[in-house]
Amino acid sequence: MQAIVVEELGGPDQLRITQQPTPEPGPGQIRVDIAVAGVNFMDTGARRLGAATGELPFVPGVEGAGRVSALGEGVTEFAVGDRAAWVYAYGSYADQIVLPAADAVPVPDDISDEVAVSLMMQGITAHHFVTEAAGIQPGQVTVVHAAAGGLGQKLTQLIKARGGTVIAVVSSEQKAETARRVGADHTVVSTDDAFVDPVLRLTDGVGVDVVFDGGGETTFRASMNVLRRHGLLLYYGAVIGAVPVVNLRELPHSIKISYPVFRDHIPTREALLRHSRDLFHLVRHDLLDPGIGRRYPLNDAAQAHRDIESRATSGKLLLFP
Repeated sequence: MQAIVVEELGGPDQLRITQQPTPEPGPGQIRVDIAVAGVNFMDTGARRLGAATGELPFVPGVEGAGRVSALGEGVTEFAVGDRAAWVYAYGSYADQIVLPAADAVPVPDDISDEVAVSLMMQGITAHHFVTEAAGIQPGQVTVVHAAAGGLGQKLTQLIKARGGTVIAVVSSEQKAETARRVGADHTVVSTDDAFVDPVLRLTDGVGVDVVFDGGGETTFRASMNVLRRHGLLLYYGAVIGAVPVVNLRELPHSIKISYPVFRDHIPTREALLRHSRDLFHLVRHDLLDPGIGRRYPLNDAAQAHRDIESRATSGKLLLFP
């Protein structure tokens, strides 16, 4: 099979296509012929800093969709020929993958592989952020950073579906138009901390209820300053720059800070199936646009990484074996 392999940590040029042996599933595992893989910003962190497994070499990518081609002993969740999608299974930048059957979800006939992939990492993350980590209620006012990106677009739509207001922070007027298209109530074109004054003006100086901040250390403290009393900052920008260090006495207005890690989004298989079912339902009823962005052949994985790191993209980036 073909796969992208990282042999040494570093820049996008470390993503090299190679021939690998066909993987065979062990007990409880399935092999899937990959139709499409997702590109996430966390993949660039793995390329630079190492995969969660701590091993070199490794095949990056943690999400994809395709058709089951082999079953390991004891697998009852799938049959050969079934369509499946998954998240957080390293080895997805390839044309085949072996992963635990419990980590995959069945894909309905009316959901395409591209849509299914776009709903795995980013969709499940946004769904957990909005329904559980923040628990958005009607009338709440939020700031969504990088609102034109794949995750930002999904956050905006899910917040609006729950009756919230979205102030979208983006880096260009073109991206502002994308954010408005998916339902943002207000847009602020900003880099670093320039969004603070416009957000406070939009809220008459009171601040917002929740900030969804994937901007990293350059926006973290500014995000604290646009929160109202007892507001919530959901921070998920750990792979962008250094992790902020905060003295508790610095926290203004008795705010709360959450760093929601992905495994807490889906602590059980039931949670994985519930999130994915809800997301498929929203797409099916035209309540959620999956926001597909650029498409690349597998051997252009390095370019996909350059593009996502440049912040010049919007929507979900996809790789095709």
